[in-house]
Amino acid sequence: MGLEGERAAAQFLKKQGYQILQRNYRTGTCEIDIIGYDRGVIAFLEVKASLSPRYGPPELKVTGTKKRHLYRAAQQYIKEKGLWGQHFRFDVVSIHFSKEGGVPEVKLFKNAFPAGA
Repeated sequence: MGLEGERAAAQFLKKQGYQILQRNYRTGTCEIDIIGYDRGVIAFLEVKASLSPRYGPPELKVTGTKKRHLYRAAQQYIKEKGLWGQHFRFDVVSIHFSKEGGVPEVKLFKNAFPAGA
């Protein structure tokens, strides 16, 4: 479901006006699902998807450990690309797929958590 969720998220983000800069950026043990550009801001996006609301909404699965990993990976990306001084934020895309199929429910949480959280 991971790749399907990321594909749905990328399509949704493009419709929202994001420019997708990179998908599945990896550094060491850390990964950023999508890196996008949104109205002058670089957004580091975590995608969470689920088939069932049984354990809560997908966006609640972004743990403190995951946030720290995202922050570390974002720092590396900024360093590699020489993007010091750019505005950036961390967004979360939550996707709920229906077991019956159909159009998934997608929610975007801009600035979902502060840098270094």
